[in-house]
Amino acid sequence: MIRETLLLAIQAIARNALRSVLTILGIVIGVAAVIALVTLGQGSSDEVTGELEKLGTNIVMVRPGAPGMGPQGPGTRMLGAEPFSLADVDAIQTDLPSIASAAPYETRGMTAILGSESITTQVVGTDNRYLDAVDWPVVLGRDFSTAEESGGQGVCIVGQTVREDLFDDADPVGQKIRLETLSCEVIGVLEEKGAGSFGMDQDSVVLIPMRTMQRRVLGDNDVGMIYVRVDPAFTTDEGIAEIEDLMRDRRRITGGEEDDFYAMDMAQITSMLTGITTVLTGLLSAVAAVSLVVGGIGIMNIMLVSVTERTREIGIRLAVGATAGQVMLQFLVEAVVLSAMGGVIGIILGLIVAALAAWQMAIPYSPDITVVIGAVVFSALVGVIFGYFPARRAARLDPIEALRHQ
Repeated sequence: MIRETLLLAIQAIARNALRSVLTILGIVIGVAAVIALVTLGQGSSDEVTGELEKLGTNIVMVRPGAPGMGPQGPGTRMLGAEPFSLADVDAIQTDLPSIASAAPYETRGMTAILGSESITTQVVGTDNRYLDAVDWPVVLGRDFSTAEESGGQGVCIVGQTVREDLFDDADPVGQKIRLETLSCEVIGVLEEKGAGSFGMDQDSVVLIPMRTMQRRVLGDNDVGMIYVRVDPAFTTDEGIAEIEDLMRDRRRITGGEEDDFYAMDMAQITSMLTGITTVLTGLLSAVAAVSLVVGGIGIMNIMLVSVTERTREIGIRLAVGATAGQVMLQFLVEAVVLSAMGGVIGIILGLIVAALAAWQMAIPYSPDITVVIGAVVFSALVGVIFGYFPARRAARLDPIEALRHQ
């Protein structure tokens, strides 16, 4: 019986192919949008996790002010929170047994210029301890000397992208570039890292000594962030606990006073970023799912029209012995088949769109089988919900009145 009902439903749909296609369009768009957004959201989360893992699971970032992911400045720091200093960096490295390396970090977007060539890049003020903390070796030339770091001299180490854009195939070591008004000599080239999160080029970077950044770019002695590498013999939680105790002491925070700084390890940062991605993906998917409701209303409307058009057919079936339940099942199956077809087409379209978008954004393509199965089930459920009323109306037709219908 089910097989016959299914065949009748397919035949009825095929008789009005164009109308059926237009009917399921809302389902197709809704399912495709949800599948694509969820897949891209998962891919973005995987990309963030992978990039942060490259930095190392024992990296801790320490910032002044309230927790947040944005750049730290006067407008984002906690009211009254003092910036860090180079003395704070040295104290973390020398006074804490759990800390293998601590480095100052301050960044600004600037234009690097060589002759007629220029590139907008990130200029980072730091020292050699940063290279050790994030395991980023110099593959050509050398790192900073002690005199260059302490004296704030005009020297720099460039990333591979800066090297290629400004120098082509020439050796950049020994040549001078301008960082807007700051002139600096290139003393080294960093190892290539490639694209980072969301396609960001990690090699578009210029490192200069921290004191050079402070004196000749920022005009102060502040340190915006401290990169810390915890000794492998200790856990990051132990390292963070020691950092918090030391910084509370150095910043004279006593008793129950709230910290005016915070320390986060890679696990916390990963959780924060993936949480944001998940929320945004969920919101966008919820908006996209509205089209499923619209598609369901379209199916109900077409099924009501179909009941009206086929009133005489329904009357004949009832007159020759078909039960009301059988008539109801036929129209209900038609609605479910329409909705399920839309769901399957939407899944295929969504996966294709997600694959193309993931390739374009240079993030992992991470389809979730549970989401795909859920989309099929949900689309079928839409057919059941919105097909019930038309099917119920068909089943309740009076056979005599139905046969009289013209």
